[in-house]
Amino acid sequence: MKLIKFIFFLFVSNLLLAQHKTTAKIETVKENGLHKIVLPTEIRSFSKEELGDFRILDAIGIEVPYYISQGNTQAVSNSFVECKIISKTVIPKNKTTLIFENPKATIDEIVLSVTNADVTKTYSISGSNDQKEWFGLINNSLLNGLENNNATSVLKPIRFPLSSYRYLKIDFNDKKTLPINVLKIGYISFKTNAATKDEITPDKIKLEQIPAEKKTRISITFNRPQIVNQINFKIESPNLYKRNATIYINKKEQIKRKPTTYREMLFAFELNSSQKNSIAIPQFFEKERFIEIENQDNPPLTFNKIQFFQNQIAVIADLKANEKYTITTQNPKLQSPAYDLENFKKSLDSTLPEAKIYDIKHISSIENQTKNQSFWQQSWFMWLCISLGGLAILYFTSSLVKDLKNNSSI
Repeated sequence: MKLIKFIFFLFVSNLLLAQHKTTAKIETVKENGLHKIVLPTEIRSFSKEELGDFRILDAIGIEVPYYISQGNTQAVSNSFVECKIISKTVIPKNKTTLIFENPKATIDEIVLSVTNADVTKTYSISGSNDQKEWFGLINNSLLNGLENNNATSVLKPIRFPLSSYRYLKIDFNDKKTLPINVLKIGYISFKTNAATKDEITPDKIKLEQIPAEKKTRISITFNRPQIVNQINFKIESPNLYKRNATIYINKKEQIKRKPTTYREMLFAFELNSSQKNSIAIPQFFEKERFIEIENQDNPPLTFNKIQFFQNQIAVIADLKANEKYTITTQNPKLQSPAYDLENFKKSLDSTLPEAKIYDIKHISSIENQTKNQSFWQQSWFMWLCISLGGLAILYFTSSLVKDLKNNSSI
């Protein structure tokens, strides 16, 4: 009976080791709360494309809820840039004049930071290059909407015709109402932050010329399926070019019980010497892909480098300080989880502390490990020995039982 249990234990262990699975660890965080966890390209390569098999487990194996942060899109940020106020002149019961410097080459809007007030003011704006001779831009316009119940000050934009004057002057009419308290004058600066991308390196790139079709074919192979969101082409020659190109993959299907390979076109684009050849492409999750470039009667392009990039993605999870967390993925049986945290992602703070992933391990099929092993290290040899040992034990056990029966009958 003990032998049978031992054999069963070895069998189950062998099955568990043969499963494909990827694990990793999360660095210990110093404080409780939501953390941003950027996923390495290696983790994404071994996971499902939509990350349906990605899980975070605490020290006792309980799932930790998370939601996927789509930080892979462009972000537009804005900030208030203050202008230098050169002078402020107040004539009681008449007007208030503010002169400030224009820091931009051209400007068509300023923003006033004004103390909260429920008033309407009349104002005029003029411009000058020497602060001596002034020229009108707008006259007797109304300024209102200066009240904000949730703040002590208000940012109020004022538009006017596009101007390149070095100095600008704004006159507020104080004949009917008391002056308003202008704290600052400035403008809003807009900045577009490009999506954060991680470069991924193919296992193999093969470039071949097809003179009969007047085409260049580039074969790109990764060691695992990878998501590619952008390709950068650095072209050495010729100096002037304009070529049509397509990306495709080879697909297989059964037609009349025979395997057939066909092309699936994914994306068409243009390589042009007058532009930066950074091509954003639709997302697809493949190990191998091909690029074909139409040369027509031109000489083929000479490439310095071809780079591949993946949009960075992160998950947001509520972690505890000094707790140990494990990541598991690459389980085809798992589906995308449904966590409550997903319903609150729009209201949560986007600036979160980061927790890094490390110690990524892949428990792959035993076949890869056994190729370089001696025959006596192979699993089949182990099972053969166990089987022979079991048969020998059964043989001697049955012989012993027969001997006992014969002795008892005498």
